[in-house]
Amino acid sequence: MAKQKFNITGMTCSACSAHVEKAVRKLEGIRAADVSLMTNSMTAEYDEAVLSPEDIIAAVIQSGYGAALPQKAGAKVQAAPQEDVVGQELAAMKRRLIWSFVFLIPLFYISMGHMMGAPLPAFLLGHENAVAFGLTQLLLTLPIMYINDKYYKVGFKTLWNRAPNMDSLIAVGSAAAVVYGVFAIYQMGFGLGHGDMDLVAKYHMDLYFESAGMILALITLGKFLETRSKGKTSEAITRLMDLAPKTAHVLRDGAEVEIPVEEVQVGDRVVVRPGQSIPVDGVISEGVSAVDESALTGESLPVDKGPGDKVAAASINKSGSFIFEASRVGEDTTLAQMIRLVEEASASKAPIAKLADKVAGVFVPVVMGIALVAALAWLVTGHTVTQALTAGVAVLVISCPCALGLATPVAIMVGTGKGAENGILIKSAEALELLHTVNTVVLDKTGTLTQGKPVVTDILPAPGLPEDGLLCTAFCLEGPSEHPLAAAIVEEAERRNIPITSVGNFTAVHGRGVRAELGKHIYIGGNRAMMEEAGIDPGPLARQADALAAQGKTPLYFGDETEKKILGVIAVADTPKPSSRDAVAAFKELGLEVVMLTGDNNRTAEAIGRELGVTQVMAEVLPQDKERKIASLQGESKKVAMVGDGINDAPALARADVGLAIGAGTDVAIESADIVLMKSDLLDVAAAVELSRATIRNIKQNLFWAFFYNSLGIPLAAGVFYAALNWQLNPMFAAAAMSLSSVTVVTNALRLRFFKSKYRSEAPAEQACKGSCPLEIQDKTNQGGNKTMNKTMKIEGMMCTHCTGRVEKALAAIDGVTAVEMSLEGKSASLTLSKDVDNQALTDAVTEAGYEVVSVQ
Repeated sequence: MAKQKFNITGMTCSACSAHVEKAVRKLEGIRAADVSLMTNSMTAEYDEAVLSPEDIIAAVIQSGYGAALPQKAGAKVQAAPQEDVVGQELAAMKRRLIWSFVFLIPLFYISMGHMMGAPLPAFLLGHENAVAFGLTQLLLTLPIMYINDKYYKVGFKTLWNRAPNMDSLIAVGSAAAVVYGVFAIYQMGFGLGHGDMDLVAKYHMDLYFESAGMILALITLGKFLETRSKGKTSEAITRLMDLAPKTAHVLRDGAEVEIPVEEVQVGDRVVVRPGQSIPVDGVISEGVSAVDESALTGESLPVDKGPGDKVAAASINKSGSFIFEASRVGEDTTLAQMIRLVEEASASKAPIAKLADKVAGVFVPVVMGIALVAALAWLVTGHTVTQALTAGVAVLVISCPCALGLATPVAIMVGTGKGAENGILIKSAEALELLHTVNTVVLDKTGTLTQGKPVVTDILPAPGLPEDGLLCTAFCLEGPSEHPLAAAIVEEAERRNIPITSVGNFTAVHGRGVRAELGKHIYIGGNRAMMEEAGIDPGPLARQADALAAQGKTPLYFGDETEKKILGVIAVADTPKPSSRDAVAAFKELGLEVVMLTGDNNRTAEAIGRELGVTQVMAEVLPQDKERKIASLQGESKKVAMVGDGINDAPALARADVGLAIGAGTDVAIESADIVLMKSDLLDVAAAVELSRATIRNIKQNLFWAFFYNSLGIPLAAGVFYAALNWQLNPMFAAAAMSLSSVTVVTNALRLRFFKSKYRSEAPAEQACKGSCPLEIQDKTNQGGNKTMNKTMKIEGMMCTHCTGRVEKALAAIDGVTAVEMSLEGKSASLTLSKDVDNQALTDAVTEAGYEVVSVQ
């Protein structure tokens, strides 16, 4: 079996992609055919002994669309042209939209302006100028039809192939309106030539040119909004390729040479220095270092590497230099596999079946059948050809709902605009439509549920040693280190304004920790193995450290090697974001199954999962497996939303039914996703689901009203009531029906502007300060007669009791502050003052401690 990708042209809606799939799957030897409307591509699996790519292309062309094999250059060459094609398509759509409205505005003014009391030129007024009135409208309508001729080419072609879609409805309805308008002009000309002013009056208002122009312009507006999202997949692939360095330093003939990364061969010895990206996959042969693999595995902490350890392309060397032997190059590297996964996942994503296209697929042939039956019925009953033609064309005209052009685009515009107001960037109508069907949400851990960087969470000094004393020693030891865990300790010490002393003979012990001289003693810091090798007994601190490790934290031991004495333990961890627990609870409330998917180790993942209330945890999952896990969940008939922020999440984001990227994440994750959370808050995922459900409900209501009025007019247009009541289509009734349906649709869509999610990332004031509301500054006099004051500060950034302790210490040191009461849950500090203290002084003290003051009251 062979697997081949094809570029498809001419598709405009989900009915098009479904028709292409149907045509190809009919071929003998086809195993599978998946068409992606967003990327205008198809991936087909077929038996090479039975079929050739040319046979598949011929089947696509026969179905009314274009097909071609992609360029056979590298992935890099393929991505750029696709992006250019989408850009050209968007520019062309924009030109069509602008020129359509240039002609539509005067057309609408001439046809409808006088009804609203607007003045018209004298040569267009009165029945005697009826032909000029009609011809002017026709001349303004023809350019709009020419500009948007694509609807006619595709619409009539799909109609010919018995697969009518939205374009078919547009083509038939607008063409019928124009044909009927031309017919009316001839009738008015005949009436003027023969002095039959009643005939002129009858057809003077029986023109539908503005209806044809309006529906073409409005549909083009909707198509323009959809086209803007089509280039995202190729952009994501381009960004992925940009991760790998363009050159590599290779040892050849005993000398180090710099060569293009494409020329690196398996077996080459590659040199990597601190701060450089690793160009290809390989195995370290010399040197040790800490390598940041977060781009590939999602692991937030760099991994210590030494001889025999594997390294992957796009990883970043954080500290030492090393030499590795290339094992996988070119398209075989981990990064290249990720690029391929993004391409395949995007291409195989199921097309969204638009409700309008589904209705149009039935509505168009039914309406055409009714029009034909109506015309024949008039002829059979002895009426004139003119009356029969009038009835048939009138059915087509009244059945072409202008509001259909507004039903989906207006709701989508309002919905996406409302999302943007709340920091939710929805990149396509497809994503907004699919999100309401999601029943499973998969969450990445690092950077999504957690902060994405290690911080100090616990400080456990040995008996008799103050907390700041342990931190000071750790600060001095870790200061020269480049390890991220050391950076967390340095950051914590700097927040507390801990002094630092220079050390001597600093040594980083690979896989263990650090050692340095401080005064006349040698101090060490690292894991328990380093303590045991130095003959230092952790004592009771070992049990506390094990408890911290069970919570997913990394305990670092510090000891005096000279005196063989333990100094204490400092725990470092990637802590959950403040809103993560509430977000998980919100997902469950919405009826969503919550899954955490991470490349981190199982113990850490399970600890985070327990803390946040996540019931299903999948840990130690590589990027390739993340994408497979998503596909596996989809295989269980689940609609999956994936939330992530890393490059390693890109294939999974593309594979998921809806991909949501944290706004603070990588560009690749953002481009691969369908929705971007600009505030990097998981609660916004719940808000997005709510918004999607509200928008889709609104669209369905709009589609109902778009067809309702016009469907009521069909029997009248066909002449059903003519025999009994002498009723036939009244042009004013048709105009009123179209206008009323449009007004109803727009008004209904605008209701979305009042949408408010109950899942807000920023709690209302009355909720945020529950239990510790800020107090107004008030003077009080105690029993001794001394004047006291109270102030309450709202403070962001406090995560644990150590945080509140630092803030309390900083505030208590201010002259005039007699008492400080901290509330971690309320994120507040209540102060008792012996005199008035300037709010700025209080704010500066908290800011210097490393936290953010929201308000002082």
